[in-house]
Amino acid sequence: MIPYPHIDPVLLALGPMKIRWYGIAYVVGFLSAWSLAKRRASRPGSTWTMVDVEDLIFFSVFGVVLGGRLGYLCFYGQDQLARDPSYWYKVWEGGMSFHGGLIGVLLAMCFFAYRRTRSIGDVFDFVAPIPGIGILCGRIANFVNSELWGKATDLPWGFAVPTERGVVVLHASQLYEGLLEGLLMFVIMWTFTSRPQPRWVPAGLFLVLYAIFRIMVEFVRVPDSQLGYLAGGWLTMGILLSIPMLVVGIAMMALGYARRTPSGNLIPESAG
Repeated sequence: MIPYPHIDPVLLALGPMKIRWYGIAYVVGFLSAWSLAKRRASRPGSTWTMVDVEDLIFFSVFGVVLGGRLGYLCFYGQDQLARDPSYWYKVWEGGMSFHGGLIGVLLAMCFFAYRRTRSIGDVFDFVAPIPGIGILCGRIANFVNSELWGKATDLPWGFAVPTERGVVVLHASQLYEGLLEGLLMFVIMWTFTSRPQPRWVPAGLFLVLYAIFRIMVEFVRVPDSQLGYLAGGWLTMGILLSIPMLVVGIAMMALGYARRTPSGNLIPESAG
């Protein structure tokens, strides 16, 4: 087993102002997304400009934060909100939903596509390989906050965590998610999209990969205490929200490969 390192969630305290690792994770995630989007936009034949990237990131920041928070409150945090009506804005205490953030950023990208008169599919495909590093940072922040732990385990890579029942060796499900949904998915998506793909296929693959990885981890992750298992002693809210992602992702990939519509993110070779 590995002793849990007990990292202070507050990186720096300056009087009443506290800089938390959770906030740093979001900043690093957005900066990495901005840098990766600029790199992808600058490749030969790209139809994206640096202004496009900056506007897309600007809209996406609001989509991720608002969607993530509202999604958590709707899916997981109704009890906390009932006890403390001001809980809705206390994002520094944690409580962000990936699925809510995904909905928020999808709406932001739709708005961006409308403003730029771009295909929504092209915008989704452009963004698909970018979020992995940000997801990794967010899951590391969950680990620092000592939240979203997995079930008890006797495996050598389990973490010895002090709990009300004493020290318990637990699966670090936050780190599993960070490595699978974050790092591994980034490597797969970035490699896959390094060559032109039909419209809707990259976005579909993103949904499929995230759903599969999230469902895998949910089987060793302890469900949120206020919800517990929804059915059968195994169905969690995370699984329930991931199943539609998997279905939609498969449908998007099937549609993309069936139609073979060239991506509008690159100038056609015949026009180059």
